[in-house]
Amino acid sequence: MSFGLYSIGFVLVIAGLIYGAHLMHVPAHWIAVGAIVLLGLGVLTGVKATRQKDSSS
Repeated sequence: MSFGLYSIGFVLVIAGLIYGAHLMHVPAHWIAVGAIVLLGLGVLTGVKATRQKDSSS
């Protein structure tokens, strides 16, 4: 559940940055590249922050 909340928050941050870049007249292909990179970064950090530690049994 915490990964879902983390993902929603990160998507909202990306959406805000996309909107800001659009207002600054950044070319659309660079906005797409930035969004894809940030999405990948969000997944990596989300998994790292929310994964469970392995039990040593």
